[in-house]
Amino acid sequence: MLRSIALSVAVLLASTPALADTSWSNVDSALGRSGAVQPDGVHKYSFPRSDLSVVLDGVKLKPALALGSWLAFEPAGNTAMVMGDLVLTQDEVNPVMHRLLQSGLTVTALHNHLLRSAPGTMYMHVHGTGDATLLAAALRSALTLSKTPLGPTVPASAPSPPLDLDTVRLDKLIGWPGKANGGVYQFSIPRPEHIMDAGGPVPPSMGLAIALNLQPTGGGRAVSTGDFVLLQSEVDPVLRALSHANIDVTALHNHLGQEQPRLFFMHYWANGEAATIASGLRKALDATAARR
Repeated sequence: MLRSIALSVAVLLASTPALADTSWSNVDSALGRSGAVQPDGVHKYSFPRSDLSVVLDGVKLKPALALGSWLAFEPAGNTAMVMGDLVLTQDEVNPVMHRLLQSGLTVTALHNHLLRSAPGTMYMHVHGTGDATLLAAALRSALTLSKTPLGPTVPASAPSPPLDLDTVRLDKLIGWPGKANGGVYQFSIPRPEHIMDAGGPVPPSMGLAIALNLQPTGGGRAVSTGDFVLLQSEVDPVLRALSHANIDVTALHNHLGQEQPRLFFMHYWANGEAATIASGLRKALDATAARR
């Protein structure tokens, strides 16, 4: 039954034009939660893997550090382009991939972000174009084959406690303002280039910003992971800067298809004094065009 539904969605995505501008309330309903409209007009949906208990270097990782699935829809009148990154356990990878492919969506990358974590997690990048509600239904169908929590998001009942980090100092060291999210201090640093893919622009909020995340572990220390978005000419200088700072590089890959200029995505892991980590990350940033 589910396979026939997925195949029906694939046919509709390929053959049925929408007749009116996208109804985002219908997309919300298809995905089972509300999206957040980004400054560049993208509708972004978050699916944190709060069901997982992932431990690395003895630290239980918060979903906001490295376990956040997301889907981002760029509206274009009566159609949309979707890109996303799904956090999956190893046994979830192929069932989810098969359902996505049956539904007419494209898988553009499958890779790790972390090393030595238990359980191990994989990251699957997806892409599709067409009617946004049908895309959402296809993606929701695939996610049901994982244990990703799919119910409505529950607003926080109380403000989060202050992070055990000197965030003012971290902002100064990184050179950008960060923000607290789910017990993690996050930096999002946009690329200065206009990225094109398949003849059209790709907004920064569709996964094209450098992401640096720090989770406090007490006493001014933190674990940190994230994603450097790099031009080919920046890959070696950034890798060397991170290595010199004793920050582990854990993955290097592409996850778009026809983007210009070509982008590479470099993931890292660090565990130590938060200011020392931030200083090392700043040296890596200085080897990119995103530096200030």
